[in-house]
Amino acid sequence: MTVSTSEGALLRSIDEHEIVSLTAALIDAGGENPGDTEEKTAKVLGEHCRALGFDVRTVEVAPGRPNVIVSIGPDERPGVLFVGHSDVVPAGTGWTTDPFSAVVRDGRIFGRGACDMKGGLAAVVAAMTAVHRAGLADEYPMTLACLVDEEDTGLGIRAFVAALPHRNYSCCVVAEPTDLVTIVGCRGAANLEIEVRGRSAHAGQPRNGANAISAAARIIGIIEGSQAELDANPDTDLGPATWNVGTITGGTGTSMVADRCVLTVDRRLVPGESAAGVVGDLRSRIESAGLTGGDIDVRIGIAMEMPGFLTSVNDGLVTTAVQSVLDTGSGRSTDIWTASCDGGFVAQQMGIKTVVLGPGEIESQAHRPDESIAVQQLTDSARAYALIATRIAALPAL
Repeated sequence: MTVSTSEGALLRSIDEHEIVSLTAALIDAGGENPGDTEEKTAKVLGEHCRALGFDVRTVEVAPGRPNVIVSIGPDERPGVLFVGHSDVVPAGTGWTTDPFSAVVRDGRIFGRGACDMKGGLAAVVAAMTAVHRAGLADEYPMTLACLVDEEDTGLGIRAFVAALPHRNYSCCVVAEPTDLVTIVGCRGAANLEIEVRGRSAHAGQPRNGANAISAAARIIGIIEGSQAELDANPDTDLGPATWNVGTITGGTGTSMVADRCVLTVDRRLVPGESAAGVVGDLRSRIESAGLTGGDIDVRIGIAMEMPGFLTSVNDGLVTTAVQSVLDTGSGRSTDIWTASCDGGFVAQQMGIKTVVLGPGEIESQAHRPDESIAVQQLTDSARAYALIATRIAALPAL
C-alpha cells in the first residue's frame, strides 16, 4: 500500500517539536511507582489535551492516582482505543543526567519514562492532534486511555475494564515500546507468594525443629522440575510458560532453625492456564513430595494476575498496523512479546482485538539508567498511529 495524497498531508501535519515538548513535560512530571503517584503526569497530559479541544475525563482510581481518558470524535461511532500508562519505574542510581529533567541530545530524549512510556503517550496525542486538526475526528474517532499503576499491580487497567465504556471501540493499540514491531500476542503473568511455616529449634539440635528454608529449597526444586515439563510442551505461538523465583527471605538467626521462609515467584501463563490452576498444580506437587503435614505448612497466595492475549497475524488490525508502519518508512513486521502488558485485560474482558505497537526498545532502552528514545521513532509512531486510525474505519467490522 502507498500513502494517498490525503494521508500524506495528514502525516506532514504531525509536528515533531510538539511531540518532543510533550514527552519532555511528561518526563519532568515524574510518577515513580512505587514511591510516588501519577497525579502530576495526569495533570500535564490533561491540560495539554484540553487546550487542543479534546474531551478529557479523569477517574481517580486511588488517592492521587487518576486514569485520564482522552477522546476525539463521536462517542457512538467505533474508533481506535490506544492504551498507555502514566507511571514509571523508580529512577535508581547510575544516571549521568537528572532522570526527571528531560534532556534532548543527538536526536534522542533522555529521562526516566522516555521509552516506557511517556514518549508513546506523546506520539498518540500527536496522532490525535493531526486527525483533529484535519477535521477528520467525526469520521475517525480515537481514544487514549492513560492508566495508572501499570508497573506494579494494575489498578488503572482493572478499573478501566471494569467500568462501562462510554465509547465504542473497534480495536486496541497498546503504545508500549516495541521498536515499532507489531506485537500480536504475549503471555499472561501471575505473581505468587509461597509462605512456608516450620518449627524453630536450637541449631545444635536441628532435628528438634522443622526448617522452613530447607522446605522452601525443595519447593524450588519442584518448580525447576515443572519448568522442564513446560519447556518440553511450549505453546505453538507464545512459547513455553515459565517460572522464576524472584526473592527468598527467611530465618531469624544462624543458630536457629528457621520457622518461616517466603518465596515470591513469577509465573508466565500461556492460553488455557490460570493462576488458580497453576497454584492447584503446584500445591499437588508439593503434597506428593511429602513436604506438608507434620511441622511444615505451605500456603500459596496469588498477589497479581495479568491475562495474556493473542491476535491472528492475518487479522485486519495486524495487517493494517504492519502496513502503516511500513508506510512511515520504518520496515517492521510482527512478533510476540516476552513481557506482559495491559493489553491482555482489554482483549479478555472487553473482547477487543489488540496489538502492542510503540516507539522505543524495551530490552535495551527501558528500565535502566540514562533511559532514552529516538525522536525519529516518536515521529514515525505518531504517523503510524494516524494511519491506523484512519485505515481501520475502511475495514469490515473487526
